[in-house]
Amino acid sequence: MDIHSSTNIQSELSVSRTDGRPMYLQIMEQIRRRIAVGDWPAGTVMPSIRQLAVALSVSVITVKRAYHDLEQEGIIVTRHGKGSRVAPDANAGSALYEQDLQRVLDQAVELGKVLGYSPEELATRLLAAAEGPEDGA
Repeated sequence: MDIHSSTNIQSELSVSRTDGRPMYLQIMEQIRRRIAVGDWPAGTVMPSIRQLAVALSVSVITVKRAYHDLEQEGIIVTRHGKGSRVAPDANAGSALYEQDLQRVLDQAVELGKVLGYSPEELATRLLAAAEGPEDGA
């Protein structure tokens, strides 16, 4: 096992006690993001549950929950006695962001309906947001 890889991973993750989300969700989100953008390719060795818990100053149970849920999603694979690695599915990263994007778009559509926006008005708002803030605004 390449301990250097898992040490780098530990230093790239953090949790915030002021964030309203549970710490295991923060860990999962950061791991998903690193995989999705290609920072952690398939086969990358993950730190052990105990190592990551110590590095993040969280309980072993918190990291265990994050790893378990990531494994259920097919993002990481764990072999008893061998540790965890990023799953071999090379398309997992972009699929994760596709799922996130769809979830956010669904939420935007629901909010638009609540606010009484037509699909065209909602599309206009999305285009404006994608273009960024106007100069001088």
